[in-house]
Amino acid sequence: MKRRELREHIFQLLFRVEFNGQEDMQEQVDLFVDDMKENGEVRPEDEAYISGKYQKIMERLPEIDAILEGASKGWKIGRMNKVDLTILRLAVYEMRYDGDIPEKVAINEAVELSKKFGGDDSPSFVNGVLAKLADKAE
Repeated sequence: MKRRELREHIFQLLFRVEFNGQEDMQEQVDLFVDDMKENGEVRPEDEAYISGKYQKIMERLPEIDAILEGASKGWKIGRMNKVDLTILRLAVYEMRYDGDIPEKVAINEAVELSKKFGGDDSPSFVNGVLAKLADKAE
C-alpha cells in the first residue's frame, strides 16, 4: 500500500474515536482491520503500520489536542468539524512526532485529505491551522 493510502486508513480509524468510547476502540480497531482483510486491501506490514501509528497518535492525543487548541484561536476542539479535527490530529502527529515525514508533506497530505473527506471550507481551515503551527516551529 502507498503511504497516502495508509494515511487514509489511519484517518478513517482515528475518526472512529469521535463516536466510540476508549473502552470500545480496540474492538473498533479489530473490526476495521478485519474489514480491510476481507476486502483484500491489507498486507501484514500495512496492518502493523496502520495500527502502530494509530496507537502512537492515541498515546499523544492530549498533547496533540493542546497544540491544536493553541493554534486554532476561536475554535475549541469540541466545536471543530469532526473530520477536520481528525485530519488535524493526524497532521500534528506527523509534523511534531514522526521524523520520517517532512512538515510540508504532512501539511500537503492533510489538505488533500480535507479535500477528499471534508466540507467546502475544510482545506482552507486545515491549511490555516497547520500553517500557524509550521510558523511556530521555525
